[in-house]
Parts: sequence; C-alpha cells; structure tokens
Amino acid sequence: MGHLLVFGFLFFFGAFMVTPAITDVTMEALCPGRDECSLAIYLTGLQQAITGIGSLLATPIVGNLSDKYGRKTLLLLPSAASILPSVILAWNRTKVFFYAYYITKMLTGMVAEGSMQCLCLAYVADKVPQARRAAAFGVFSGVCTAGFVAGTVAARFLTVPSTFQVSAVAAAAATVYMRAFVQETDGGASSSLLRASDVDDEETETSPSSHPLCLPSCSNSSDNAAPSPRLPPLRKALSPSEAAALLTSSSTFSRAALVTFFYSLGETGLQTALLYFLKAQFHYTKNQYANLLLVIGIAGSLSQLVVMPILTPKLGEQKLLTIALLGSSMHGFLYSIAWSPWVPYLVASFVIVGILVNPCIRSIVSKRAGPFEQGMVQGCLTGISSTASVISPVVFTPLTAWFLSETAPFNFKGFSLVCAGFAVLIALTVSITMRPAEFQPDSK
Repeated sequence: MGHLLVFGFLFFFGAFMVTPAITDVTMEALCPGRDECSLAIYLTGLQQAITGIGSLLATPIVGNLSDKYGRKTLLLLPSAASILPSVILAWNRTKVFFYAYYITKMLTGMVAEGSMQCLCLAYVADKVPQARRAAAFGVFSGVCTAGFVAGTVAARFLTVPSTFQVSAVAAAAATVYMRAFVQETDGGASSSLLRASDVDDEETETSPSSHPLCLPSCSNSSDNAAPSPRLPPLRKALSPSEAAALLTSSSTFSRAALVTFFYSLGETGLQTALLYFLKAQFHYTKNQYANLLLVIGIAGSLSQLVVMPILTPKLGEQKLLTIALLGSSMHGFLYSIAWSPWVPYLVASFVIVGILVNPCIRSIVSKRAGPFEQGMVQGCLTGISSTASVISPVVFTPLTAWFLSETAPFNFKGFSLVCAGFAVLIALTVSITMRPAEFQPDSK
C-alpha cells in the first residue's frame, strides 16, 4: 500500500504540473496576444469529450481485466501512456507541436485518465478491509492531491519549457517505480478474510468462492431473506448488459450512479469554463493559475488526509457525501460572481469540503461489491463519470465561448459556471435520498 501511495504521488506530480501552463501555451499557439479565444475553448472541450468517450469504452474493460490479470499489470498501461504528451511540449510549443500534443493527449487520455483512478482504487479495496476503506480512499486521494500541490509549486517557479521537461521525467519515474516496487494484490482475498471483524454481526458474510454483489436487503439476517444476486461470469470485456445488471442490482448502486453522473457533469463543466473565464475576466497568467491551483491543492490534501478520517467514523459516508456535494455546488455559484482577482482564491478554499465527494461515493459502492469484483465496480463508476465528461463539454464549451464573446445575450461571463453549480445541485438532491444499505431493503 505504501508503494502505491508513492507511485500515486509521482504520477499526479507529473500530470498536474503542466496545468498552470497549458492555458497560456494553448492561447499563445492558437491566438497569440489575446485574452479570449473561442478556438482554444472549443478545442479544449473537444479534447475532453473525446477523452471521455475513450474512457467510457476502455475503463470498464480495463477494470474488469484487472480482476483477472491483476491491478499492477494493467496499471502499466495508463502510467506509460502519460509520458509522451509532456515530451512533445518539452521539445517545442509552436502551433505544429501543440497540435501534435493535442492529438497525443486525446489518445493517451482515453486509456490513462479513467483507468488510473479505477485501478488504484480497486488496489486499495483489495488491501483494506471494509471498515477502514473510506478513510483509505481518502488517504490515497489526499496523497494524490499532495502530488498535485507539489507539481503546482514546481510549476510556479519553473519556466514553461522546464515545466514540461520535469513533468515528462516525473511520469517516467512513476512508471519505473511502480514496475519495480508496487506488489501485485491477491484480488481482495486478504481483505475478505478480515471482513468478519469489521462488520456488524447481523451482516451476511461473503465467501471468497462466491463473492456476490450484496443487495441492500442482504445485510438483514433472516431466514426468508432474498439471495444475493451474482455478477455475470467474468469475461475479457464487460458487456453493456453486464454493466446494466451491476448498476441496477441495488437501489444504492443506482443512486450512486446518478450522483456520480451529475457531479461529474458539473465538475467537468467547471473545469471547462473556469480557467478561460479567469483569463477573460481578470487576465490571469500562468503564475496566477498556479497560485489558485495551489490553494485548491493544499485545501484538498488537508481535507482528505486529515478531515475525512476524522469525520467519516462520526458522520458516515452518506452524510459526509451530502455535505461535500453542497460545498461543491457552491463552488460554481461563487466563482461566477467573482468581482475581483482575489475572490477566486477565497472561493477555492471551499474545496476542503467538495473534494470529499469522490472518495465517499467510491467507498459506498466498494462496500456493496465482492472482493473479486472491485475492478469491475470501480470501472463502471468511472465509466459513468466518463459519460458525463463526454456530455459536459458539448453543453459547457459553446456556453462558455458564447458568454465570453462580444455576442453574449447579456453581460454575465460566469453564466456557464452557474449552470455547472446547478448540475452538482441535482446530485445533491439525489444523495439526500440515499440511505445505508442495511437500513433500506431493496424493493427489486
């Protein structure tokens, strides 16, 4: 587990180091000397959409294959794929090289972005018993956020060429470290053996040979309880019918899927619009982007490493999820009405609550799955997130470009950020109806 944390830190250190610089590089390559560029916004949205489509198709398959062939074996794919895009911009950042980076980033992002998160969370689920899994997901996310913070700090003081050079070296180092030191898991068998000591006596125990996907009603120990449904037999690829069977096997799963979709829809929309909004509204540059991302990273890292382990045992994942979604929805609303360049820094501190959404929902879903189904479960959830990532740019890219242009119907440059906040608000509404599985029998 410790080696996975080091690998996660190195990977996200290299991946997010380029974030403060990429907006300026894109604007300079496509629209030099301008603070507003619709072409840059549309290309960014197209990249997110195509990457989302690739993740939607690839991540459930990769997650399912990792259940059979091992997490480490499949982790080599996204880790190695992440090296090439930074190498291209480290070499040059002219228009030709930018388009080469753009195409390469889309292709590698299809297999790297969603798969990395899916496989790492499945690895954590293999190693950690259920009672400590939510905190473990939070710790892993916190370490990855710490890598984001370190990468942002480095980008703040490095030149643009050096930023991409160091990013490429860090991505290569992460791949080598993972190959050399991260140990393969046993598919969750050890976690399964520890489960009996971590759950209440009335919960039904799962044998490693059957590993069913628990319904909410399976936690009620009774003679006439309905048998737990079993996932379809493991195949090399996860069919749509298998994914649908997984997501509809319990009401908790179905609601978690809805929460994931609308939260990802809003968050991707926020990411699509925010940096270009700040560029047009306050003329932000690389260093100001780095400062903002640094505030987000530090707050997020402290939240996942300190706040979540403290609050989860007291509040539970469901209540913490609702609070986190409320904080996340406030993000978009407050960014949209920023009246001064310092306001986004204040708003960024809300991430200390909002960043807990993902580990909470992942933990809730993980506890409903058997030990040998974590890759499939996390892959399906990541696939839902990728679906939202495909739809979101289609909606928010033209909306952002329209309201940042001179032809906007009314003067409200942050209108797309408000819409992103409303999408997360829908996720919040769905999350309020969620209950712990042991208290909500399944009606199916």
